[in-house]
Amino acid sequence: MRGAKASFFMRYRKLSSDGDYVFGSGKNDFLVNSPEAVAQAILTRLKLWLGEWFADTSDGTGWNQSIVGKHSKNLYELTLHQRVLETPGVKSIVDFQSALDPDTRRLTVSMTVNTIYGEASLNGDLTT
Repeated sequence: MRGAKASFFMRYRKLSSDGDYVFGSGKNDFLVNSPEAVAQAILTRLKLWLGEWFADTSDGTGWNQSIVGKHSKNLYELTLHQRVLETPGVKSIVDFQSALDPDTRRLTVSMTVNTIYGEASLNGDLTT
């Protein structure tokens, strides 16, 4: 796997607990080539709604199409798994659990992923 690490560079600006960009600490404001960088990329991709990004309206998670509303757990988990596995730096999903409250439309996930930099754990609310 050494070759994959050397040929792939990942740099993400850190996010605060409120989801805002972190500034003011120079290089320490970034996640670089780490499981945490891949984890943040996963969360960012999952929270992006299909059609939301003006530069590529074909990118995004199909929230209305596959997740919220009257969709089966199998469909929304398949949608989330696919989105996670297509994230650069992700090798595999080790563990994945989710709970969707259809009344509040709140989706919480807990997952462990194997990345090219090591294992990363993600827990939280995906509702945007």
